Amino acid sequence: MSRRLAGLAGLKELLPELEAAAEKEAQARREAERVRQKTSADQAEFRLAMQDVAPLKTSGRRHLPSPPPRPIAAQRLRDEKAALSESLSDEFNAESLLETDDKLSWRREGIGADVVRKLRRGHWVIGAELDLHGLRRDAARESLAQFIREAQRRGQRCVRIIHGKGLGSVARQPVLKAKVFGWLVQKEEVLALCQARAQDGGSGALVVLLRPRSVPEQSS
Repeated sequence: MSRRLAGLAGLKELLPELEAAAEKEAQARREAERVRQKTSADQAEFRLAMQDVAPLKTSGRRHLPSPPPRPIAAQRLRDEKAALSESLSDEFNAESLLETDDKLSWRREGIGADVVRKLRRGHWVIGAELDLHGLRRDAARESLAQFIREAQRRGQRCVRIIHGKGLGSVARQPVLKAKVFGWLVQKEEVLALCQARAQDGGSGALVVLLRPRSVPEQSS
């Protein structure tokens, strides 16, 4: 008898926990039912709103993306520009290659002195000129390199480079003159150079003789 009473007492103590668990389960069922009903109502409202909408007809065509624009070879342009600038060094000592006369001149090894004399006398017609007035060193160097390359490509043998007399500079000295000398003697296209005649710019310009343009052989 006492054992039975003890069992009933333990069951009585568990009753609140069982009731709480049953209530929690009932709440979960009610929440699930509420969500189901709301979803069903939303679907019904959507179908009602779309009942007069006709589906689009498919054309059967495929919409291919437009081809991307061809990339600009920016790195190649930067490399070429850098190579162009680096090919003419400011550290080059041109004075050791210049004749020490009153009209400074230079000729590449293998070129006779008569070539310089002819250049001074205007034997070759000046085909183009480049005016470097007002340009800073880097801009002048790049412009000079491009000018020489284009002149030879066009087959021009003699060109004039105007570097100025420096009358507008602080020290009233031709700032670019020595630089231009140094850059020119580094160019493989240049065979000889000298100070221009008075009528061609005098001490403010140089006359430059370029290597003849090589003509590619034509196949028969």
